Amino acid sequence: MDDFSFSLFPNENFMDLRLYQYGWEQCVSLHSFGPYVRNHFLFHYVISGRGQLDAEGPDGETTRYQLQPGEGFLICPGQVTTYAACEDDPWKYVWLEFDGLRAAEYIESAGLGQAQPIYRPQSSAQGDALRDTMIYIADHTDASALHLVGHLCLFLDGLIQSSSTRRELRGSQLRDFYIQEAITYMEHNYWRELTVEELADTCKLNRSYFSKIFKEYVGCPPQEFLIRLRLSKAADLMKGTGSSIGVIASMCGYPNQLHFSRAFHKRYGVSPREWRAQHQLRGKAARGPG
Repeated sequence: MDDFSFSLFPNENFMDLRLYQYGWEQCVSLHSFGPYVRNHFLFHYVISGRGQLDAEGPDGETTRYQLQPGEGFLICPGQVTTYAACEDDPWKYVWLEFDGLRAAEYIESAGLGQAQPIYRPQSSAQGDALRDTMIYIADHTDASALHLVGHLCLFLDGLIQSSSTRRELRGSQLRDFYIQEAITYMEHNYWRELTVEELADTCKLNRSYFSKIFKEYVGCPPQEFLIRLRLSKAADLMKGTGSSIGVIASMCGYPNQLHFSRAFHKRYGVSPREWRAQHQLRGKAARGPG
């Protein structure tokens, strides 16, 4: 009988939310993964057994967390982490790797992030329901992309509703509309020069007000979001294509490869060439994040 399951999501035509990989694993004693940096959000839910997470915080300091059944842990994009199974009671977990234009908003609503990576449900019943939704995704590898994204939405809703660190959603529907307009505009134009003035004009808003509500909604200024978007697109291209780093840099809004390399190293901690060597897809499928 297999002690793990791993699947890649087959469709990329989703922007607000996108599922990348998912699976479950019964780890052996002291099985560890890391130190490693992810390009997307990765959430593990502990089904049984115990383990520990070493996670880099916003201040660059590493904190160790002990986890038990019914708890989970979140890994954020660009965060250095290592996690390991307990020696005498190794854990079994189910995991989802996901991202999208609204992923950070939902994660924040659950009260989770780099400063608070540990999920604890308000009740065991809510935790069980979240676990079951994740297992459903992991066990339905042949389902349609739309079906799986629908259950990803159910997972995120369950995460928000059940999290003991849950925060109330902020802002009005009109403000949300403005920010989504700006994000969609960036998604379609990230490859060329964009200014905050142009983004604000797209939403018919004053520049300073636009910058203020964007940071409140997304968690970072529009310029920083655009950099993250460009670098995320570049990382995907380096992982999935054979194009040169110079060509990829130009495709992602960096006509100067040196500037691209500096920005990429600042974001991911390694050079583009090193990142590609670690992550590029090979002919045979590798096992997932477990």
